[in-house]
Amino acid sequence: MKKIKHAMLMILMVTIGSWATAADVPLGPGDVLKITVFGQPDLTLETRVSEAGSISYPLVGEVKVGGLSSNQAEQKIAELLDKGGFVRKPQVNLMVTEMQSQQVSVLGQVNKPGRYPVDGKRSLTDILAMAGGANPDAADTVILTHTEGGKTTKETIDLLELVRSGDPSKNRQLTAGDSVFVERAPRFYIYGEVTKPGSYKLERDMLVLQALSTGGGLSPRGTERGVRIKRRDANGVLQIISVKHDDLLKPDDIVYVKESLF
Repeated sequence: MKKIKHAMLMILMVTIGSWATAADVPLGPGDVLKITVFGQPDLTLETRVSEAGSISYPLVGEVKVGGLSSNQAEQKIAELLDKGGFVRKPQVNLMVTEMQSQQVSVLGQVNKPGRYPVDGKRSLTDILAMAGGANPDAADTVILTHTEGGKTTKETIDLLELVRSGDPSKNRQLTAGDSVFVERAPRFYIYGEVTKPGSYKLERDMLVLQALSTGGGLSPRGTERGVRIKRRDANGVLQIISVKHDDLLKPDDIVYVKESLF
């Protein structure tokens, strides 16, 4: 079950979402631009947008490009060259070679945490795929933090529900400054007369029988009638509970298998 769920998340992150070009994304400080003019090799320039949102371009001087799309910046430079009498009806091409101003952060249980560009319309699953997908310790949920107009909101998104529903509206479109945190999956512990005692990832709706299987099954001295769970109640007091095979586990449960008396 663990392998199937992890595979589902990986497929989800790679296949869902829409990709777009950087032409629709506003330029900003730190972005690296390569600008060329057809038939004018002397006007080829690779430069970085300043903190003020401007660049210095040959012949025309300082050009404010912050907040403009790539297409709008191309048109603006072309107009300045034409109106200044430098190039008649210039064909300007602007390419963003490094997008620094429009990024989101991906943290937590992913294979490649870091900052990634939102160079076009990027969905949650697009960004998770860019971060290499979830690692084996990842939970089925992520926390999306979004700031707009000085107000910060947090939303917990269930990835399994997202892929099961097939509803694209649940696959959030991310914007610059967003933060995605992939939570660590809850754990359970198993010890006593089992083959592989230790700490394991708690899968959704996991049963006691599945926990025993994860722990390698009973040892030759173990007994199915001797399974107990140590669990803290709402007040933090540790309780010892007798359980059946089809009982559900909870986060941080400690499963103990007794030794058979015969």
